[in-house]
Amino acid sequence: MSIDSYNPADPSDLVIRVEAPGAAGTAAAVERARAAGAAWLGAGAAGRSAALGRAAAALEAHAEELAALVVREVGKPVAEARGEVARTVAIWRYYAQAPYAPAGELHEPAAGQGLLMTRRRPYGVAGLITPWNFPLAIPTWKAAPALAVGNTVVLKPAPEATACALRLAELAGLPEGVLTVVPGGAEEGAALVDAVDVVSFTGSTGVGRVVIAATAARGVPVQAEMGGLNAALVLPDADIEQAAAHLAAAIAGYAGQKCTATSRVIAVGAAHRPLREALAKALTATATGAPGEAETVCGPVISEAALHRLTGALDSAVAAGATVVAGGSRPERDGWYLEPTLLEDVPDGHPLLAEEFFGPLAVLVTAADLDEAIDLANSTRHSLATSVHSRDLDTALAAADRLEAGMIRVNAPSSGVDFHLPFSGAKSASYGSREQGQAVLDFFTSSRTVTLLPAGTSR
Repeated sequence: MSIDSYNPADPSDLVIRVEAPGAAGTAAAVERARAAGAAWLGAGAAGRSAALGRAAAALEAHAEELAALVVREVGKPVAEARGEVARTVAIWRYYAQAPYAPAGELHEPAAGQGLLMTRRRPYGVAGLITPWNFPLAIPTWKAAPALAVGNTVVLKPAPEATACALRLAELAGLPEGVLTVVPGGAEEGAALVDAVDVVSFTGSTGVGRVVIAATAARGVPVQAEMGGLNAALVLPDADIEQAAAHLAAAIAGYAGQKCTATSRVIAVGAAHRPLREALAKALTATATGAPGEAETVCGPVISEAALHRLTGALDSAVAAGATVVAGGSRPERDGWYLEPTLLEDVPDGHPLLAEEFFGPLAVLVTAADLDEAIDLANSTRHSLATSVHSRDLDTALAAADRLEAGMIRVNAPSSGVDFHLPFSGAKSASYGSREQGQAVLDFFTSSRTVTLLPAGTSR
């Protein structure tokens, strides 16, 4: 079976066609990675650090090429594509120092002479399953820490991001078998989960639950990031114009195709009317166009199927009584485009209030006070990121304590991630350990307790 990846801004443009290896080919790739493991771990901290540093330098040297490929393959606006490349380089550099981090702790024994210590060791082969929306950064923030602590890696990217993943691995220039890309779909993903020693997944909730069940059956460690139905709370004392600008960026940036994008705007009390007007104005002014144009903020969605899902949800909401506050139309151009859209009066129980649709589409709801707003924000199982907009720091911090989300951002868009801090959601948005920062180094290693006693000691 071939894997075909097309340009979402020009559906006639075939970016890459490769053959999927199937289950047997995927298993063979894992065995090659396993065979490469001893030499990779044996390279020591200095060897692995130098290799990751060289990968960063090579990617930086090809930054414009990579940004152009991201624009072409996944339709990311060029300014964001360049930002992703820069972040990718920074992540490789950040984890290039991780091989020198402490690998355990030293303790005194309970009695007598000797030493007790813990030591963290790599699992072996890390299997990574990644989405298309950050085709360089997400594979990097999984692969780089896994490699830094001594694992080898087999990466199965989303089919829509195949060319980006292959070029990333090629430019990284790591030894044969240390970082392998397996193009493919569900068959290859399942085979990978069945063969590796530790799994890191980012993707849809449905697939994530299958991965979690499969790894649990094998007793294999897994972390899974499965998106979010993210809320933004705007209080009456907020800087409404600033909040509207932040929300428009979080709704429409990269056509809303971020797991941290805002999909529910909760206006508290008197904030409703001015926020409605300011946000409608900000979304209408958001530049929608070809992703290669410098001014574009909202480009195409990833596929025709994604566009139909979005327009179907929009049409059903309007048919049920919702009002279009801004946007709602398809621009007259080639590619899979939808204007940044804000709806109001969406009836309770509609899928737009319960599911992640991954597009430039958000719903405005009202709350009488902060308590009701927090209840609304917490009413989803997909709690990844929430933003709070208020001039009152005490109020914002009190809200942060009560919001059930993995990331809470005050007076900032819900979208946005700091790669040196833990990243994860709450409830059904995530499963297992945190990604990124130093926390992920623990995930990709197992802890062993070692007791050292003087020769001839009995206990």
